[in-house]
Order: sequence, then structure tokens, then C-alpha cells
Amino acid sequence: MSVADLVLADVDVYTGNADQPWAHGVAVTGGRITAVADDPAGLREFVGPGTDVVALPGRLVVAGFQDSHIHAPFAGRFRINVSLHDLDGVEAYLERIAEYAHANPDKEWIYGSGWAMSHFPGGNPSKALLDEIVPDRPVFLFNRDVHSAWVNSVALERGHVTRETADPWDGRIERDPATGEPIGTLHEGAAYTFANDFVPEPDRAEWERSILNAQQYLHSLGITGWQDAWVTPFTEGAYRALAADGRLTARVVGALWWDRNRGLDQVADLLGRREQGSVGNFHPDAVKIMTDGVVENFTAALIKPYCDAHGHETDNAGYTYLDHDELAAAVVALDAVGFQVHMHSLGDRAVRNALDAVEAAIVANGRRDARHHLAHLQLVARDDVARFAELGAVANCQPYWAQSEPQMELLTIPFLGEDRASYQYAFGDLLRSGARLAFGSDWSVTTPNPLEELEVAVTRIDPEMRESAPFLPEQRLSLKEAIDAFTSGSAYVNFDDSDAGTVEVGKRADLAVIDHNLFAADAGNIADGCVEWTFVSGQAVHAPS
Repeated sequence: MSVADLVLADVDVYTGNADQPWAHGVAVTGGRITAVADDPAGLREFVGPGTDVVALPGRLVVAGFQDSHIHAPFAGRFRINVSLHDLDGVEAYLERIAEYAHANPDKEWIYGSGWAMSHFPGGNPSKALLDEIVPDRPVFLFNRDVHSAWVNSVALERGHVTRETADPWDGRIERDPATGEPIGTLHEGAAYTFANDFVPEPDRAEWERSILNAQQYLHSLGITGWQDAWVTPFTEGAYRALAADGRLTARVVGALWWDRNRGLDQVADLLGRREQGSVGNFHPDAVKIMTDGVVENFTAALIKPYCDAHGHETDNAGYTYLDHDELAAAVVALDAVGFQVHMHSLGDRAVRNALDAVEAAIVANGRRDARHHLAHLQLVARDDVARFAELGAVANCQPYWAQSEPQMELLTIPFLGEDRASYQYAFGDLLRSGARLAFGSDWSVTTPNPLEELEVAVTRIDPEMRESAPFLPEQRLSLKEAIDAFTSGSAYVNFDDSDAGTVEVGKRADLAVIDHNLFAADAGNIADGCVEWTFVSGQAVHAPS
């Protein structure tokens, strides 16, 4: 019996292991778990002169959280530029933008993210607001879900966006209905193309700073690994550099971005990038396909069209960025060469198309341990729920979204119709059908804090509005089910379940220590807890100051 490097003692341990659900101490040697003790006495033989013994009375140890859908480099970049995510209202937005512009007079562009559509009429902010505070430099600000952008007049001039500019096939320029002039809001492809063509690309050093900024914050929340759902050649280079010298302490699966303006010829390029191999903690083994948009700007793909503000059916059923057959062909081709496919599938038509694509891959290539997954799943047709388990497709859910909030009340429910609006984020039904759930945040879209996300999964109530009625409460999960989705479920989707995701002997010592036992009868609200320690391979990457 070897002496341990680290012992976490006098602590409640939720292991996630059905054979030993609870324990009261953990020993770690060489970065691996070497003992999971039912009582403190079981750890004494592992303690020697060099053992770091950390007593944690009243705390809860769980496997390190893994985020199955996140945009860490972009979130970190927003944090070191203009982040509006923690603000509530137009005046607060304008104040922060003005402060940043004043403090950074040499910045060519004012760049950031985080505004909420619900604060603006129809979800569309005006360039005039920005022109008043930054009249001399271009401003480009993604909204909080990064599906729309707010720009000022100088930015529109730089991008040559005028009354005569046509909408792109995959997006929309909001215009003054009387004059046709762009008002300063760009949706979907209009925003992405503008950002790619005109906003300066950060250099490698800035991308590295952005990832490290994000990593430090995520570690403070108990997150030990993630799947990056939007890896570009630029962010991939930064990841590889950080992984090569050990600065990337989180385990990251990179989902390489599928260019919807190209065809199957890009599979060879993606293979070439994958064949550079994993380096350190970075594994570029997945491909991300954007299949549709979002409900609040009417670009999520629906089986039946959106309603207008009076409840009447329109002729708009949203966008599919790859049509049914194109998506199937892409997934078949990627599956054939061993890629995992990660699909943004938010509307019910997008979900059905994605499931059909997974089925097409099985028919064409045979069943394999592919772990393809569909992210967001705001609307899943009832007939499609059981197909997740049948096809082995993972339901990659963002639990924080399953609540009543202004964007839901103002820009979603009125335009879906009663039946669809009453069947959103059907996590409970998916789990009961046998689907495997993985949890992720989609940060920077919403909070990456697993405790806040867990509370919504369990209560279907915004932690900041606990007096509210639960949102479709029949879809609630138990605390155990929710934690499992954020640990073993996400480890599964990251092909890391043999090494992490539960607290078991032989697994990597990726652990989170929460300040109290969330399962206790008197535990209180989940989101009121905090992570005190985070360990990656037995090394503390976050600790009490």
C-alpha cells in the first residue's frame, strides 16, 4: 500500500458510482484516486510524512464538473474586452461601453458581448445609442447568445452596410421600416460575416490570454474539463501552444468548426487538423455543425411556422443552415472517418434533421461508439424524444435556460404557440426515455456556474427570482440526476468516462469541493453554495485564498 500524496478527509463524498454512492474520504497518489473510504479510519494507512491531509468537515466532494458545450476562448476574450453579461438594462450597458472606450483610446475597435434582446424594442438595439457615446470608432457587440450583433454607424460604414445591402442567405439586417436604412442590429449570418470580415482577428497572444482567463474562472467554479463547441484555426493554435507547455490544465475536447458555406471537401481539411494529434490536454476529435439559429430572432428551425404577435401562423419556419440531406451527408462523411459530431439543434425541425443524420450514419457506416450529440434542444417533437436512446445520440442540455425570464416571456412564448411553448427543454422526458444527458453552459451565453445551472435543472426557477413559479415543472430533474449529467454525463460525451466523471479508485483525481453538502435536508438553495477547492489530477487549481 503506497503512501498518498493527498488525502481529503472528514468529508461527504458523492461518488456517482452506483456500487458505492457515498464515502467520507479520498486518497490520491500520482494524480489518481487510490482510495475512496467509507469511514475516516480507512484512510489512515495512506497517510505518511509527506501526505497533504486536507480536512473538510461539512463539505461535499464530487467529481470535477465537465462542461459539454462552451466557448471558453470567446468568453475569455469578452471578459478582457467589453462584457455586458452581468448588467441589467440599457443605461448600464451604455455606461460600461463608454467607460471602456474612454479607458482604451488606442483600441481601433470597441468589441464585446452580453446584451440581452429583451431590453430593446423587438429585441433590436439602435446604432443611435452607440453613436452618442462612441461616435469616432467602430463598435461591434454580440448579444449574449452570440446570434445577433449591435453596431454603431462607423462600424456599418467600415462594413459597407447600407440601405442597398442585401440580406445574406443565412441572416438578416434589421432596417428602419420607413427608410430601409440599417438600424444597427445584425442577425445570424449578417453578424458572423461582418465579424469575420471586418473586426480585427486577435493575435495568438490575445487568444492565449483569453483561454487562460476563462480557464482560471472555470476552475474557480469546479470545472475541470470541457468541450469547446467552436474551435477555429486561431483558437486551435492557442490551445495547442498552451497544452504543449502545460498551461492548459483543463482537459479540453475541441469541436472543429464546420463551415456551412463549404461542402464535403472540407472533411479532408478537418482530418488534416485532427491528424496533427492531441497535445497535452487538448484533443481535437469532434466537429461542430450549426444546424439552425435561435427562437428569439426567429431563426431556429421549426416543423410548423412561427406565430405573429397576435398568434396567427406566419410563413417563416426559421433557417436550416444545412438542409436535411446536406446535414445527413455531412454526418455520414464525418462518422465514416471517426469524428464525433456535435450539432447545434435548437428548434424541433433542426432536432429531427439531426437525429435523421445520426440514423443515416448508422445505416451507412454501421453502429460504433460515436457519441454524436445534439446541443440545446429547446424544442423536441414528442415523437422524437425516444429516438435519442434508440440511436445512441446524447442529449446535450443547457439547464440554465429552462426558466421563465424576460426573453422567454417577451420574445419566445408569444411566437411559438401554446402547444410548443408548453414543451420546452424536456429534460425529464428525455431522461425517462433512456436518453443519456450531458450538461453544458454555452458560456458566455449564460453563466458557466454549475451550481446555478443545477438549481435551475432541479427547480426550473431562476435563482435570482425564487418566488417565481417553476417553468414546466414536470421536466425537473433530481439533484442526483442533474449532478450526474454535469459529471459522468459530460465525461461520457467527452470520451473521458473511463478516466473521470465519478469518484472511483483508478480514475484521475479531478475533484470539486463544495462548501456544504447539497444533498443534506437543511442544505438550502443549491446556487447559494460555492466551490472552495478544485483539483485536477490531484493538483489544486483553485483553493481558498
